[in-house]
Amino acid sequence: MNCDVAIIGGGPAGATVGTLLKKYNPDLDVVILEKERFPRDHVGESLLPAVTGVLDEMGVWDKVEAANFPIKLGATYRWGKQSDQDLYYFHFLPEGKFSQTERPGKYIGQRRQTTFQVDRSVYDKILLDHAAECGCRVFEEARVSQIVRSGDRIESLDVSFAGKQDTVEARYYVDASGGESLARKAFGVEVMSPTLLRNIAIWDYWQNTEWAEKIGVDGTYVYVMSIGYGWIWFIPLGPTRTSIGFITSAEYYKNSGQSTEQMYLEAIQREPLIQSLTANAMRENRLEATKDWSFVADRLTGENWFLAGDACGFADPILAAGLTLAQMGSRRVAYSILEIERGEVDTAWIKFQFNRTQRRNTLNHIRFADYWYSANEQFTDLKEYCTEIARGAGLTLDADAAFQWLGTGGFADELNGLPFSGTYTLTAIKAFTSRFGSKDTSWFVYENNLFELNTEGSERDSIALYDQGRVRQLECLRRGEQVWPLNGVYRCIYRAFQSREREIQLLAERFIYELQRDGIPLSSDMARICLETLEALVTEGWVKASYDPSIPLLDVGKY
Repeated sequence: MNCDVAIIGGGPAGATVGTLLKKYNPDLDVVILEKERFPRDHVGESLLPAVTGVLDEMGVWDKVEAANFPIKLGATYRWGKQSDQDLYYFHFLPEGKFSQTERPGKYIGQRRQTTFQVDRSVYDKILLDHAAECGCRVFEEARVSQIVRSGDRIESLDVSFAGKQDTVEARYYVDASGGESLARKAFGVEVMSPTLLRNIAIWDYWQNTEWAEKIGVDGTYVYVMSIGYGWIWFIPLGPTRTSIGFITSAEYYKNSGQSTEQMYLEAIQREPLIQSLTANAMRENRLEATKDWSFVADRLTGENWFLAGDACGFADPILAAGLTLAQMGSRRVAYSILEIERGEVDTAWIKFQFNRTQRRNTLNHIRFADYWYSANEQFTDLKEYCTEIARGAGLTLDADAAFQWLGTGGFADELNGLPFSGTYTLTAIKAFTSRFGSKDTSWFVYENNLFELNTEGSERDSIALYDQGRVRQLECLRRGEQVWPLNGVYRCIYRAFQSREREIQLLAERFIYELQRDGIPLSSDMARICLETLEALVTEGWVKASYDPSIPLLDVGKY
């Protein structure tokens, strides 16, 4: 079998790559090789809002919406100090205000800020079937038994189709095989695990649990509940089905002498809320367990191959970022192949940009997970591990230090020129660190009134802008690993500073002028984004902030 692109794995990562390749270049012959027969269950059911834009670009959002998955409005946590047993709500929508609308709905308004909790047996099949409808040649029960390689190049794949051996040859190969990481292992690519956290996950599915919280008809929250030696997830997947899992350290499990079944049931009995929600429910008795050690591959590309999804790396599930990182990264894989095909941009530069972006985003989430665990005094062993990590970085993990640590990964998202770190907004990270840190994390933009550009030591460079099927070279300022992309709101703020205004009120007026100049609509959301962007620039040292008592602070209500 010959094709242009061969994708190993038909999960969300592989389906995303295939769909976007066919969307922007229908002439490409794309083959997807999936070892299993869908539908099949898979862990990792909670999405973040950042992925819904990818679903919309794929043309599959309406199909996912029609499956009637619960609308995820945020997450609810019992976390932190032992004496603090209050529930903490993290909302995707301002103040958690969700207006119930008829379903199926459209990807407009508040639905752009929310996301889904998905039954992967249904979700993954929707995505794979959609890839086939878009023109991909999809083969299920097609297991890749060997990668035939020469140097850093894949020559062909040995594939078992329903027990019969065949060979697949392609010009490009994508390893979306998840934890198997077939290409990564075939080429001996090392992985980095910049964390001492070593956890295991144990989970099962339940029928007819009570929903922990229901907003309107279909809106709900994921529940994350810590107990003395681990934490429990509670994720409604539909009207009757719920995913319930337990995370604990591998060391604790090893020393407990318990089976995974015993440990799982004991954990549920120790959490009063989860116990009450499952009182009248029945398990499907499909208990599974796996390690969930965070890592990132040292490189994600070769001469004619790319890694996608969990083959690239994995971040602890406490932040529910796995599936979102996988599909956002797979979008970049598709764009990279499309641009290499055009031959208008240097191939090495395209691959470098993908490597840099995906590895950085994954590492940001790994660091964030480390901080998250360190902020919970119930996790005594895990807290000690995280303290060692922080000590090696010269930090004490109070909220301010943790926030600065997270900021070193870069908040700039070259996808849209907005302040994101991995898949989280700066506001979300501020809220997390303020809640779980030793003290409040203040905002520079609210406590200072003089702001001055600080580009010393930087140079002009370019980063990738992934837009409408193209990988465009976007001008930026670079200082070491820190990048200031000159697009979107970041560009408007950079131009505003060229006026040499320093007072925040005058700068705000310049921001408005520059937004109008670029045709960006003014709104309360845009005002918030401008403040987030300025805050990110101060955090990363691109802007210096100071306070003069003779000058008023920013009048936020004015904007």
